[in-house]
Amino acid sequence: MSVLECRGSLPVSRAVELMGVSRSGYYRWLHARSRVKPCRPDLLLREEIQRIALDYPRYGYRRVGVELVRRGHRAGLKRVYELMKQDNLLCVRRRYRHCTTDSNHSMRVYENLAKGMRISGINQLWVADITYIQLSREYVYLAVVIDVYSRRCLGWMLSRNIDTRLTLGALHNALETRRTELGGLVHHSDQGVQYASKEYVECLLEHGIRVSMSRRGNPYDNAFAESFMKTLKYEEVYLNEYETFKDAMENIERFIDEVYNQKRLHSSIGYRSPIEYEKTLNMNVVA
Repeated sequence: MSVLECRGSLPVSRAVELMGVSRSGYYRWLHARSRVKPCRPDLLLREEIQRIALDYPRYGYRRVGVELVRRGHRAGLKRVYELMKQDNLLCVRRRYRHCTTDSNHSMRVYENLAKGMRISGINQLWVADITYIQLSREYVYLAVVIDVYSRRCLGWMLSRNIDTRLTLGALHNALETRRTELGGLVHHSDQGVQYASKEYVECLLEHGIRVSMSRRGNPYDNAFAESFMKTLKYEEVYLNEYETFKDAMENIERFIDEVYNQKRLHSSIGYRSPIEYEKTLNMNVVA
């Protein structure tokens, strides 16, 4: 039996007397015990967790656990959680809101075709959205088009102006990414003037794409696009301070094309990246 086990609620002096050891000897042992280094497997695991946290600062412990397995490490989620908690690497979830939608216009508003839609493959439902990004002295705007099935960002455009050219640029890039027959595809967005404009709707209809819009003032109708914007903000934008438009363009391009589409793990598609997931679908997709 050790002094710690013997001690219980007893004073230290009484416990060491019962165990036949000196008080100073007990404290030397206690100090040495506190300095015992963790075993090497834990050190290696902790180092790898820290590397993953640097690559993906907003990953929670579940995604980190999956990424560890992909990198050849074995660890239970409970252990990953404990190590991340000790190193203060667990993410703090916060809500953010932005308003980039001008629904006060006289253009046609289309019904919500996406609500309740059952998706079984890519190119069945695309969602589009706009967000703002603050630079040191100005705001710029980002428009994106996402394939809901694979979560892939198919097209995006960054501009100083929030107009139809912004959204059309993202749409054209998405069409260029797919380069395939899109008849039957549903394109879903909010009711903003950029998406309801004649030029934008005509482009969709020319490609056989059906137009769908959220209910006015209800961001939950476009939850997939909102989810992408949240990921972008927390995993890229909020971690940097863009000075110039060029700086923002270069960093956002890297994040979307190299990190989000190719590397970031998505729980909804089996903890794979969008491009990795599309490759498993055995479809004629241009990666």
